[in-house]
Amino acid sequence: MVTESALRGEIVVTDRASPPAPAAVVPPAPVRRRRTGVLVGAAIALNVFLIAAWFLAYTFGLSAIQEQRTQRELYATFRGELAGAVAPIGGAIQPGRPVATLVAPEVGLTQAVVIEGTSSGDLLNGPGHLRNTPLPGQAGVAVIMGRGAAAGAPFARISEFVKGDPISMTTGQGTFTYVVDDVRRAGDPLPSALEPGSGRIVLVTSEGAGWRSGWAPSGVVYVDATLDGLVQPAPAGRPIAVPKYELPMQGDPTAWVPLVVWLQVGLVFALAAIWARRRWGRWETWLVAVPVTVAVLWGASENALQLLPNLL
Repeated sequence: MVTESALRGEIVVTDRASPPAPAAVVPPAPVRRRRTGVLVGAAIALNVFLIAAWFLAYTFGLSAIQEQRTQRELYATFRGELAGAVAPIGGAIQPGRPVATLVAPEVGLTQAVVIEGTSSGDLLNGPGHLRNTPLPGQAGVAVIMGRGAAAGAPFARISEFVKGDPISMTTGQGTFTYVVDDVRRAGDPLPSALEPGSGRIVLVTSEGAGWRSGWAPSGVVYVDATLDGLVQPAPAGRPIAVPKYELPMQGDPTAWVPLVVWLQVGLVFALAAIWARRRWGRWETWLVAVPVTVAVLWGASENALQLLPNLL
């Protein structure tokens, strides 16, 4: 159809049919957003894997180095106290203080230093004496606990004891020889009651079976040994009871506070490292970040391990 425009003075040609509707515009798929999400997820998974790998390496490797160094220091301290006749012999003893040495070559124990206390943190430093029991050499049943997998696993082989094996223990009251009576587990008959004026030690640790053996203990093993000789007097003041976390296969809930502090320190340092990367450069930041990161991971792992059973 041809019409004449009165306003513009020109000829305009139009069709009778209405123009087709424009095609709908489909927005492009958010490829970049999906790709970013995948990268973030992969980064989180990688970090979780690395942290888990570090914790396993610390639990079954690095903690043993720490335990060996602490044992050397404890041995030097205890030897000096024995020479000066000031080694503790009972009463209220400060947890962590050395109280005895244990020798049993048949199961690989040579001058293992026993400390006072059996919390998960105490047993990171070596075998521990249950505080509400008498010391070795005294009348009654002295209980000594040790780890079976982590932190050097000093008691990993005590299940290999056989009846009649000797165990030598030295305290501030002298050296005492015990003779192994039995190795027992949950459900086995308990040893007979002690006669008045006699002594016994019970070594306690954890053990696993099958594929869990050596890294994921699931049970407790006990070694009973009777004192061969005369008992020594026990000073008064020994605790009547101990907290639950000092009993076998218990974690230490007091480790939560320092663990949270270490995690906060790690978060603050991570943010500081990001800032330093932009201001200093890559290699300068790595030079500072690596030792600090190791220190934070070490402190956090030590406290996280204390939350696990003390005989692990």
